[in-house]
Amino acid sequence: MQVLQVQLEVGPDPAEVSRARRWARSRLAGSGIGEDESLADTLVLLISELVTNAVVHTGCPAVLRMLFAAGGGVRVEVADASDRPPKPRHAEGDDTNGRGLELVDGLADRWGWQPEGVGKSIWCEVDRSAPAAPSPAASLPPGRVRC
Repeated sequence: MQVLQVQLEVGPDPAEVSRARRWARSRLAGSGIGEDESLADTLVLLISELVTNAVVHTGCPAVLRMLFAAGGGVRVEVADASDRPPKPRHAEGDDTNGRGLELVDGLADRWGWQPEGVGKSIWCEVDRSAPAAPSPAASLPPGRVRC
């Protein structure tokens, strides 16, 4: 199976999340995933959540990678220097934080984490051939979890 991999170094600043989203949109378009496809919105939201978690919860730089498989699947990985595993949190109804990993769980076909070097990598995969994911806004029931 042929895979194209692209990556972006992300600084430990929350402002880097918007830069990662812009970068991801341009790479998705370059891979043949149109900006108007729901898959593009889903992937950008997944990237936003994973990069936010890395930047906010570790305070360390991170590396965002996207891997495009010849069959249409996309794998997103965010590696950071913290060896602490992701820790799910419970968000209450009006909380503005605490829903990221549950959102990832609801939108990705698969996700997980693994040790990488001195830190870890959190990843998720979306199959392009799978039925379209629901709109990200429709996937936010109360009580979501974030690492």
